[in-house]
Order: sequence, then C-alpha cells, then structure tokens
Amino acid sequence: MKSLISTKDRVIKLRKKGYSYGYISQQLGLSKSTLSDWLREIPFTPNQEVLDRVKMAQLKSAKFKQQRRINEIVEMREMALEEIGQLSRRDLLLLGVGLYWGEGSKSNENVRIINSDPILVKLMIRWFRDICGLGLNNFYVFIHLYPDSNIDAAIAYWSEVTSIPSKQFGKIQIDKRTNKSLRNNRKLPYGTFHLQIRSYGNKEFGRRLHRRIIGWIEAVSK
Repeated sequence: MKSLISTKDRVIKLRKKGYSYGYISQQLGLSKSTLSDWLREIPFTPNQEVLDRVKMAQLKSAKFKQQRRINEIVEMREMALEEIGQLSRRDLLLLGVGLYWGEGSKSNENVRIINSDPILVKLMIRWFRDICGLGLNNFYVFIHLYPDSNIDAAIAYWSEVTSIPSKQFGKIQIDKRTNKSLRNNRKLPYGTFHLQIRSYGNKEFGRRLHRRIIGWIEAVSK
C-alpha cells in the first residue's frame, strides 16, 4: 500500500512539473488509464521539454508529409509520361487545335494566340512550325506588361523562351489602368505574350491558314 502511495506521489510530482502522460507512463511503467484516474484533478501546464518534444514531433510529421507529397508527385509524373508516350504528328495536330481553340483568335481572320505560360507558348510555336509549316520569320510578338515589369528583362525572357529574335518584337504595351486589380503585377513579371502570325505575301499563312485552323476546330467539335 505504501509503495502504491509513493508511486502515486511521484506521478503527481511529475505531472505538476509539466510532464505528459506518455513520459510518466514510460518512466514509471503505468498505464495511461491509471494516470488519467490519478491525475484528473491535477492542472497541467507542459514544461519546455514537453513543448520541445511536441515541436520536434510536429516537424518530423511535416517533413514526412512533405516527402510523401514529393514522392507521389514524382510517381504520378512518371506514370503520366509512360501513359502519354511519344507524341505522333496527329497527336500534336489535335493538341494544338485544342489549345488554339482556347487561346487563339477566332475572329477577323488573324492568326494570333495570347498566353502567359511559357510551356504553352513553346508548344504552340512548335505546332505552328511542324503542323502549319511556318518559319521563325513569320512570328511577330507583342508583350503586355504591368507597371512593375522590366521591359528589357521581359523581352530577353520571351526571346530566350521562344528563340524569336528581339527585332521581331513590336511595341510593348504597359497596362496603366488605375481601376484594374494589381494582383497580376508580381504574378506575371514578364507579362502576357501575344504571338501574331504574319504571312509576308504567302497566302497559305494568311487568311487561308486562319480558315484552315477554324476548319480543324469545327471538325474536332463535331
């Protein structure tokens, strides 16, 4: 009986010192249900050792979740690459038609796309060259920027992404509207890319190309 009282006193002292049920249970070999019964009336304020242990456990948990997320992303991307495989010419044709349908000009018989995603822009340039037969000289660029953008940096960026010489870039447009949301300022440091197709007298790259693209879109939609 004396031993039980002595053990209970030790339990209460450790609890008052700010130790958790887990720590006390490990030190004294008691079940957590026994500790709960003995300590239900004892106020608990965790000590620094307990707080540090909790923080470390949270950090380990966060790192574990982050690594699990990274592993899953890698796994899903590898699976996606395997599922897609090598793009055929027809795959590229249909992919470009879909992207032009969403991002290209459908009116005025002008071939033009507008986007800020460099991957999409590169893919569309490949589509124009490999599927439509355009040359690099047929591309003319306009950039729409925000007041906080660096014009020279934006031109250099898009020229590097697309391999289009800076001499084929037109006048830069700066959006100075005062009533426009500023949320895109920092999100789009290189602005929005406008790619205009110029035929230079080749009928196949002018209105005929636009009509051909719209025909592809209509064919896909049916």
